[in-house]
Amino acid sequence: MSLKTLSNLDDLTYYGKKILVRVDFNVTIGKDNEIGEDYRIRMTIPTIEYLTKRGAKLILMSHLGRPKNKEEKEYKEEDKIQQYSTSDIDIDIRKQFSLAAVAKRLSELIQVYNVSFIEDCIGSLVHKEIAKMERGNILLLENLRFYKGEELNDYNFSKELASLADIYVNDAFSVSHRKHASIYGAARFFDKKIAGLNLKKELEYLSMVKDSPVQPFVLVIGGSKIKDKIGALGNLLPKVDKLLIGGAMAYTFLNANGVKTGDSPIDYDHFQWVKNALSTYNDKIYLPVDHIVTSQSFLDLKKGESQIKDKEKRNEGNDNSKFDLLSSIAPLSPSSLSSHSPSVSLNKGAIPDGLLGVDIGIETVQQYSSIISQNRNGMIVWIGPMGVFEIGLFRNGTNNIAKSMALAFWRGSKTIIGGGDTLSALKKAEVSELEVTHVSTGGGATLKYLAGGEMPGIEALNKIK
Repeated sequence: MSLKTLSNLDDLTYYGKKILVRVDFNVTIGKDNEIGEDYRIRMTIPTIEYLTKRGAKLILMSHLGRPKNKEEKEYKEEDKIQQYSTSDIDIDIRKQFSLAAVAKRLSELIQVYNVSFIEDCIGSLVHKEIAKMERGNILLLENLRFYKGEELNDYNFSKELASLADIYVNDAFSVSHRKHASIYGAARFFDKKIAGLNLKKELEYLSMVKDSPVQPFVLVIGGSKIKDKIGALGNLLPKVDKLLIGGAMAYTFLNANGVKTGDSPIDYDHFQWVKNALSTYNDKIYLPVDHIVTSQSFLDLKKGESQIKDKEKRNEGNDNSKFDLLSSIAPLSPSSLSSHSPSVSLNKGAIPDGLLGVDIGIETVQQYSSIISQNRNGMIVWIGPMGVFEIGLFRNGTNNIAKSMALAFWRGSKTIIGGGDTLSALKKAEVSELEVTHVSTGGGATLKYLAGGEMPGIEALNKIK
């Protein structure tokens, strides 16, 4: 797919012009307005600096979460918008989902340029604020989803957004699989609509994975939902040399292979697809041979404790301590595992009734880590954690996969990770995003693109006005 990017236009094209940039600032914001992981914000800085250095006036737009009134049900595609330009979101909800904190963080990251924020995204007040902008200024609009017209791709709401600027830029790959007003509808009103640097980079790496992966090609898949990954797996399985499966979805594969999985979750809706995949690609598919297991009640208890600890850590700040990557790859031993809690055990083979798998076991960790870290000059793609990584006791498998990915990177392989959970897992393992070749900001978008699905945000850039 050939797209116009920033460098395809002459620098003077941007001078003094108003540029409407769709970014994805959908980050976690705590009760005290502290930003959690800011990777998505940082990834937009190359595009922002490229345009501001060329004298453009930047108008940034994004959504944040799914704001809705407490008494309001989720609106559906067929809902009619009577007043697309009226936001009826409650004050408390507006405060909770406001992008004001993101504007503050962006200002801290790029102190050279003036970053301002306005508590709306369309209307006369927004136009007046834009009229006051000078070259190199940056204005972040309020949450697009305060208006129902955004998710419904409303024509009039799209037109209002388009009226704010002269040129349209999409730098939000992670939402480009959605046919929303800011992603699809607004773009149709522009003669000049181009891809930002982050979007371009995403497409380059993911197109390589989808169309011409470097061999040997290892795919590591975890997480819980098989449904979301079927398209990508169906497209990539013929091309991979090895598929390593972990996470909750592994238990459906194991069950389909005749292994007892106890109380582990099984996706019966896609059970036949899994059986067919195992039958066709059995020589490529690797499944866990042992597991960290516990009871549902103990898992629920640890989840509650984990949420409390995460909140305390956010209040204390991030731990930036260094570590030795090579010596850090050390799986739990059975003795150290049992010392943590009698409610957690290492189980090889079948999982007894009353217990469920929460992480890949020691032998599986060693096998998977060896396959990944020994891959030299090939390609490894990792999507989804190996277990309930939010809980420290069940993070060993995911941690070792993350560190093995870093080793493979330093040994010459192209390493790509995708999905918000995988990025979070990388950070918990104390592996920097600089120790992998590429971190995709998309979750659903990454999977849909790898599956060869429609990407309205990309298609809109190629449409003639």
